[in-house]
Amino acid sequence: MTTATYTVSGMTCQHCVNSVSSEIGKLSGVRDVRVDLSMGSVTVDSDAALDGAAVAAAVDEAGYQVVTRS
Repeated sequence: MTTATYTVSGMTCQHCVNSVSSEIGKLSGVRDVRVDLSMGSVTVDSDAALDGAAVAAAVDEAGYQVVTRS
């Protein structure tokens, strides 16, 4: 299993959290998505390393933007 954390800009409420979690959760291999609204971070557990562009596209689809990945 692989864990990656992303900083996402623009999230301000629980609806934002749900939207980002839902879109990332649709990616193949994703096991868990945890969003820390106060920190603007999204932690993703997956079967294997995810393509950063795919995660960024999912976040974009939710209406937000990936700023950094760690």
